[in-house]
Amino acid sequence: MSETKILLETGTNELEIVEFYLDEARDDRDYRGYYGINVAKVLEIIQMPELTEMPEVTHPAVLGAFNLRNRIIPLIDLAAWLGRSGTKAEAPKVIVTEFNRTKSAFLVSGVTRIHRIGWKEVEAPNNYVSSLTANSITGVVKFTNRIIFILDMEKICLELNPDASRNAPLPESVTQAIKAKGLRVLLVDDSSMARNMISATLTEAGFIVHTEENGDAARRYLLAVQEKAAREGTAISHYVDLVITDIEMPSMDGHTLTRFIKSDHDLKELPVILCSSIITETLHHKGVSVGADDQVSKAELDELAARAMALLEKPE
Repeated sequence: MSETKILLETGTNELEIVEFYLDEARDDRDYRGYYGINVAKVLEIIQMPELTEMPEVTHPAVLGAFNLRNRIIPLIDLAAWLGRSGTKAEAPKVIVTEFNRTKSAFLVSGVTRIHRIGWKEVEAPNNYVSSLTANSITGVVKFTNRIIFILDMEKICLELNPDASRNAPLPESVTQAIKAKGLRVLLVDDSSMARNMISATLTEAGFIVHTEENGDAARRYLLAVQEKAAREGTAISHYVDLVITDIEMPSMDGHTLTRFIKSDHDLKELPVILCSSIITETLHHKGVSVGADDQVSKAELDELAARAMALLEKPE
């Protein structure tokens, strides 16, 4: 599979996932676990390349690096990262990815197929499951004969490169202006790590932040706000000034949430920023088509607060 593209109309709340598996050696038996990754993050799937060792790697799961069309890409043993005792596959596969404007590769036992599903079929893991998996799972897909776990690949890469989360603070004069206005942001993201990181960035900038874990929860929150505003005779902006949403989320994705907001008579004036690891020049048009006011890659979080203020200060 090379340069895969999702051939779906934007805002239909659908996605395509690459299903892959990891074979593990357990005390009494061999076990095969099934996982998934959004096609939008996958550049290609290749055979095991020739590796070059990297000096002083930060994690034992980093096996080395390889040259792919003049790009040096690190290879991460996904089983080792998850703390599993992987068995040696006869023909392992390497999934080459790009998100947050960074290329990485993950060694897996094998790849099965691509599934086209609706985000409603992706269940958010409950708190108990999340705690048992160190918050490394963002979604669960149930098929008749197996369960597929959607891994938080961003969490993996962020833990490998923690410096990527360090953002330059805004000037104090700007944060004071934001605090003085009492600006309220609805932040929507299914990844607890990303949600906490972005919330901290916005709070430090002076925003008042309310968080939700997926687009459907955000939709219900906005409907409750809409009802309260109508009951009290106040404007929506009294409760929410801006929506910042991820794209990939269980139940309802960010594109569908944006389309809902921009199609609603009372909510359509709310500025919406898509903040996602899969925002690229190739996929930028999808956000435009559903009416997003701005799109920020998670690799550009240091720009998020300033761009939020630019939208809120834009003359009507």
